[in-house]
Amino acid sequence: MHDVIVAGGGVVGATAAYLCARGGLRTLLLDRVDTGRATDAGAGIIAPRTSTRSEALFELGLRSGDFYPTLLGYLAEDGGGDTGYARCGDLRVAVTEDELAHFGALVAALGARRAQHGYPTAEEVHEVSPDDARALFPPLARPLRALHDQTAARVDGRLLNQALLKAAAGRKVTCVRGSADRLMVEGGRAVGIATGAEVHRAGSVIIAGGAWTPELAGPLGVTIAVAPQRGQIIHLQVPGCATGDWPVVHAFHDHYIVSWAGGRVVAGATRETGSGFDPRVTAAGVHEVLGEALRVAPGLAGAAMLETRVGLRPLSADGLPVVGPIPGVVGAYVATGHGPSGLTLGPYSAALVTELVLGRAPALDLTPFRADRFAAAR
Repeated sequence: MHDVIVAGGGVVGATAAYLCARGGLRTLLLDRVDTGRATDAGAGIIAPRTSTRSEALFELGLRSGDFYPTLLGYLAEDGGGDTGYARCGDLRVAVTEDELAHFGALVAALGARRAQHGYPTAEEVHEVSPDDARALFPPLARPLRALHDQTAARVDGRLLNQALLKAAAGRKVTCVRGSADRLMVEGGRAVGIATGAEVHRAGSVIIAGGAWTPELAGPLGVTIAVAPQRGQIIHLQVPGCATGDWPVVHAFHDHYIVSWAGGRVVAGATRETGSGFDPRVTAAGVHEVLGEALRVAPGLAGAAMLETRVGLRPLSADGLPVVGPIPGVVGAYVATGHGPSGLTLGPYSAALVTELVLGRAPALDLTPFRADRFAAAR
């Protein structure tokens, strides 16, 4: 008998299991390690201050970014190991005329937020000259305008997940490789999960199965409108450059470039809504990613291709995460639907759900992210 079972071993589930164990709960983590899991392919960009999405998502993003140092401190205490986390900065660039209107809209939106909330401050996020932008990221095309977010960071999703699982094991989390086939409910209360013929019992259950979450939540009578969105991401090798010091680069065609130490530069990503559970690399996807990367940073033309990773992001119908209790089932919780922002929003979302499991009030109003909002919208 456990206090809590977490279904799903990606970054959200692994964080939830680890934090539950830190909270003193006997914890079981069920993970079938699905091919195409978003955690294993994510770029790991943490740049919430330049988000222009809804107020609720902006607030969640800020808190998520601020939570990382706390989480990393916990992992250091528990010997989790390297996560690849680093403050690297982020450049938002307009390199062609068609992007100038979008750039201006971003500057205006950030100015409005600054006037209303006092952040992001001008010191944190400010415009830089084209020459300064290229000095920060040498392969960059000469931009027409550029904005520098000094607070942005990056994290390696695979390393973070390994660190979480290692630290969780040190906290006596039981990890079981297998499928969560059925959430068991008795008298309106979650009492465990069945995996084949085996039954694992617990007082609470957290469903954090990424794009696969609706499979488990559906029989509970709640519609979790989350579906896989394929993202193809290409890893390049740039010899002889101190790439670890380069910032993230965003232009305005929904793509990005993230650099790591050792000459590794990551270009992404496609956003293939309607892809289904199909984690293939496609010719069209590679063409799209490379074409956009070289449009923005033609200095990468001589880079070698290392690999292409594919992640099936859990994208919700309204673009907001699904975080909180499952109505009508006491002790059942969900955390999914983070789309392309899973490595930014996922760990803090897991922390919010963990607070609920521990009987505490979460630090953020979860109403915009409630699990039953999709059925209510019909």
